[in-house]
Amino acid sequence: MKQTKKAAEMTAKELARYIDQSVLKPEFTQEEIKKYTQEGIDFGCATICINPASLELVSKMVEGTDTGICVVCDFPFGLSTTESKAKQAEEYCSKYKIMDLDIVANYGQLRSGNLDYVTADIKAVVDVCHKYGTEVKVIIETDSLTKQQIIDGTKCAVAAGADYIKSSTGFYTGGECVGATPEVVQIMMDAGEGKIKVKGSGCIRTQEHFFKLIDMGIDRMGVGYRSTPDVLKK
Repeated sequence: MKQTKKAAEMTAKELARYIDQSVLKPEFTQEEIKKYTQEGIDFGCATICINPASLELVSKMVEGTDTGICVVCDFPFGLSTTESKAKQAEEYCSKYKIMDLDIVANYGQLRSGNLDYVTADIKAVVDVCHKYGTEVKVIIETDSLTKQQIIDGTKCAVAAGADYIKSSTGFYTGGECVGATPEVVQIMMDAGEGKIKVKGSGCIRTQEHFFKLIDMGIDRMGVGYRSTPDVLKK
């Protein structure tokens, strides 16, 4: 994102526009979803990132606010068939006003080098979402990938016409989780060559980290509900 000032000079409201507040834990009660959604709205976050089962509840809460909905699709594994992913996206986007849809790429196929499959899998979802004016963020689960695989995944997302490349689900269990480190974000930025926006997600818990990614030129960040107050404190 092109910016005219450093993160440290921005107001809390300006900083909040970088955030998709994550309200994704599967054990959340309806009251917890309401609580953390309202907190994100009150902060002025760009979106609330939710599971599809929360769409009916959260869509009513964000109506008339400056905060939109970011719904995850085939989350967190990305292992549905391509046809199923597209049908999921069609259901969500046709029934609700969705600003962004975050789809999980089949990163096992990415790790296997089957890049044509990965691109086609993403494109099927992109084509559905763009009919409804919904932007698509592609999660490639960077903690599972080599540097070259991150580059390849970013280029697949570009070729598929996606709007964003995104680092992590926050639910990776296959190894160490470092999430959106500056190094990972820079790899995605360089590989995207300005043709795709970049969302960092995973392990963004401190204001220092948050500010560093903004000053690098990141477009959006997924921040957990517990960490939003910490990264926005002024």
